[in-house]
Amino acid sequence: MSLAARLWRFLPLRRGAAPGPRLPAGTSGSRGHCGRCRFRGFEVMGNPGTFKRGLLLSALSYWGFETYQVISQAAVVHAAAKVEEILEQADYLYESGETEKLYQLLTQYKESEDAELLWRLARASRDVAQLSRTSEEEKKLLVYEALEYAKRALQKNKSHFAAHKWYAICLSDVGDYEGIKAKIANAYIIKEHFEKAIELNPKDATSIHLMGIWCYTFAEMPWYQRRIAEMLFATPPSSTYEKALGYFHRAEQVDPNFYSKNLLLLGKTYLKLHNKKLAAFWLMKAKDYPAHTEEDKQIQTEAAQLLTSFSEKN
Repeated sequence: MSLAARLWRFLPLRRGAAPGPRLPAGTSGSRGHCGRCRFRGFEVMGNPGTFKRGLLLSALSYWGFETYQVISQAAVVHAAAKVEEILEQADYLYESGETEKLYQLLTQYKESEDAELLWRLARASRDVAQLSRTSEEEKKLLVYEALEYAKRALQKNKSHFAAHKWYAICLSDVGDYEGIKAKIANAYIIKEHFEKAIELNPKDATSIHLMGIWCYTFAEMPWYQRRIAEMLFATPPSSTYEKALGYFHRAEQVDPNFYSKNLLLLGKTYLKLHNKKLAAFWLMKAKDYPAHTEEDKQIQTEAAQLLTSFSEKN
């Protein structure tokens, strides 16, 4: 039954209107009666006019509540539509390599409670931090800012793979400012979040790639850092190049040529494993990868240098 129909049932009939169901005799509430009227099992004391006014006020209150609900629901729908629109703009800017414009867009919504916006803001903050024209002081501020956004994204949605992924990435970045002890201590937490991201979305090549980097990093850990780790932890984090290689290949299987750095690290890992033929194959792919970002250009340069060094030794 519509709101108008429900309201109409409670309103007094105007003149000439069709009457509703008749009340039983003796319940009309006339002045000659005892002052008590009966209305379908409810008892109302006093004047019937007061009763009608009470019903009208109740109806209007109900109407106001329903109107509030409708407006609230409309506001939620509008807010959700706005978030979707912002996310579309953000993803377009990200794909276009517009790092600073993306950061400027998303920082307008830094007080948002939406995990989708927050993890994108963490990524954007980190990307601006990595630009070559960003000063060291600004970089440090952006790195810690990115971690805060990622942390909030994770608090808002613990089931979102990207929130886990970007929290782990940002926590790793902060380690560069907090010393080797903090970096090693955070290593287990970082690994945990990368593994959770892969569990939540096994088709996300980036999370798999990052797990490969984690393995590569601890496989090539210098002896002095390993000694510190052994002093601090009963079982310090460790890994092998073979494990790293497995993750890099898995990432390529999920999404071939998705990231120039994955190609570069496949080449570098094969070099560590003394397989020069496969190292050259992957380094060539990294060198020829179309450069869309500043990082791609840096990777092209590194791959070319490694290939030149590789050729000179042969």
